Amino acid sequence: MNTVLIIEDDKAIVDVLKMILEHDGFKIEKAFNGPTGIEKFREVNPDVVLLDIRMPKMDGIEVLQEIRKIDKSSVIIMISGHGNIETAVQTTKLGAYDFISKPFDVERLKLTIQNGLNYRKLLAENESMKQKFDADAEFLGGSDEMKRLKDQISRIASTSSRVLITGENGTGKELAAKQVHKLSDRADNPFIHVNCAIIPKDLLEVELFGSVEGYLSFSPGKRLGKFEIANGGTLFLDEIADLSMESQAKLLNVLGENKIEPLGSNAEIPVDVRVISSTNRDLDQLITEGKFREDLYHRLNVLTLVIPPLRSRKEDIPELVCHFTKEICLKNEMPEKSFTPKALDYLSSLKWPGNVRELKNTIERLIILSDSDVIDRKNIESENRAYSSEMDKLVNSESTLRDFQDISEKIFIEKKLAENNWNISKTAEALDIQRSHLYTKIKQFNIENPDKDDKSH
Repeated sequence: MNTVLIIEDDKAIVDVLKMILEHDGFKIEKAFNGPTGIEKFREVNPDVVLLDIRMPKMDGIEVLQEIRKIDKSSVIIMISGHGNIETAVQTTKLGAYDFISKPFDVERLKLTIQNGLNYRKLLAENESMKQKFDADAEFLGGSDEMKRLKDQISRIASTSSRVLITGENGTGKELAAKQVHKLSDRADNPFIHVNCAIIPKDLLEVELFGSVEGYLSFSPGKRLGKFEIANGGTLFLDEIADLSMESQAKLLNVLGENKIEPLGSNAEIPVDVRVISSTNRDLDQLITEGKFREDLYHRLNVLTLVIPPLRSRKEDIPELVCHFTKEICLKNEMPEKSFTPKALDYLSSLKWPGNVRELKNTIERLIILSDSDVIDRKNIESENRAYSSEMDKLVNSESTLRDFQDISEKIFIEKKLAENNWNISKTAEALDIQRSHLYTKIKQFNIENPDKDDKSH
């Protein structure tokens, strides 16, 4: 049962709110002045606070500031019969979730509370992900390239400047962004990841900037944008080159003003967000082609991190294999397996066009499919031959060039789908295409999931 703390000096209003919310299954706690409300907050740790602005002894804005010191993730909805846009903006800037004027629209009040609970859940999930990342996610390897990268990340993290991360697919651009956040003075605040390549273009601006209540027909409530959720923390815009020109223009304005305007609203909301972006494409070339704004490029590219491909740091492969082996065996509750020196030498000799991501997927496949606790070179060669034999048959057939292109494309997509356990989002990201494009290819080539349970999402 969710708990709502009402801090309001008018007993009649408290009684009405208590009756309405208890009917909807909420547990109600109440306080009739600011100091008592703060003590009650410490005592019960409520899920949502309804806080009046005008009260004796201590006004609501002072109470808001004190509660935010106790818990930065608290969901506080301000209520007032004397509200205006200026007050609403002021309280939002100080950390209030929303602002509601008296007399209440009961349905709007209920919807705002529910949205606040959803927001709290999202923050909790983000914190859980952050803790998981802190526990085991870091760049591995002692090569010169890795030493330089770690030093650059450390230097960049100590600043507040925007960062552009470049590198091939699978090199670890997201990990670099998380490392910058983790080592910065924003580490205790949210790290929010937005993949610009997999969100439909007509929803991307809503995802970034949010929308007012009623703007979206399929989601009538207020929608918080990722900029607002990341306030005080870091927003990672992955695959920034996939932004439409219209979205680029709006992002440029936000970066210049440090304010967002939710869709359907005329009110600007100040935000304090460090933006880190990434791409695996040549932005200079896209600028020349008129597909990416040069002024936005210069806004984003204050500091640059270039993530080296795995082929340039092959001496790190044995350490990576050891780490992935332990992680995969633990995740799948399997006895820990090992790779022979010959197997490690062979893995270090391969090209790895898919970089660290491809290496990890290969290790996972070998560990799960191998009957032995010790994996040798012959196990790896056997696995590679299974894929190569299909291509050999195709090359030596009498197929036309078009047939070869279609069949090889089908084989490659099937391989990537299998590597990603038929997760459509991850596969599309690995292939560097839109989800809709991948669905079209699956239908075109009649590719079927061998597992009858639908794992795509």
